[in-house]
Amino acid sequence: MRGIILSAGLGTRMGDMSKRTPKPLVYVAGRTLLDRALDRTDEAGFDCVVVNVHHHADQLEAHLARRIDAGQVVISDERDKLLDTGGGVKKALPLLGKHPFFTINSDALWLDGAGSALLRLASAFDADRMDALLLLIPTPDALGYDGVGDFIPFADGMGPMPIDFRGEAPVAPVMYGGIQMIASSLYDNTPDGAWSNRVVFRKAAAAGRLFGLVHDGHWMHVGTPEGVTDAEARLKELGAP
Repeated sequence: MRGIILSAGLGTRMGDMSKRTPKPLVYVAGRTLLDRALDRTDEAGFDCVVVNVHHHADQLEAHLARRIDAGQVVISDERDKLLDTGGGVKKALPLLGKHPFFTINSDALWLDGAGSALLRLASAFDADRMDALLLLIPTPDALGYDGVGDFIPFADGMGPMPIDFRGEAPVAPVMYGGIQMIASSLYDNTPDGAWSNRVVFRKAAAAGRLFGLVHDGHWMHVGTPEGVTDAEARLKELGAP
């Protein structure tokens, strides 16, 4: 069980807050987004978590110092060049190993349902059929998300199920929740430099190997100051810490 928490982004939608603080270190109800993600990986029993850094990298490393010293977190340094999600994962591959691993967006805040979302993904991942298994959120339930959905499932239910991009459809029933389990081989023959994970999603979809699993708990995108306020209100409403 290994994964990377994507933490290198500039966080520009956070406004003045991002000038002082990297978005992963923004507090929501008394706990940083990064620590909330690490809570989930701890609960799932991860052996090691990679955290990539660029914007306010020194702050992130200082915040993680205890975990780094204990070998629980390893830094993938993007100080010289921001590599976006796909390029950032590709740079970190030597730290992630050859087995399927997780990628987690640091601005995704989720509460588990009946069980750990990460363990649900791990249990459902079938390397014979899948190259990527994405955690999906029903579009109307995605707090802090202002899009029209990302994917069309090829089946009903909670999954796992094959999915494809929305394409020309005006809306899609589910969106990508920023959490996935993915095969390292999907990054073979991908470009160097900065590029989005959508490149490998499209690669998997073209081969019929892009799958999704619907989340059975609550999910929030925290990308703006308003998103922080809305997430805190939702957590309070749910009685969650």
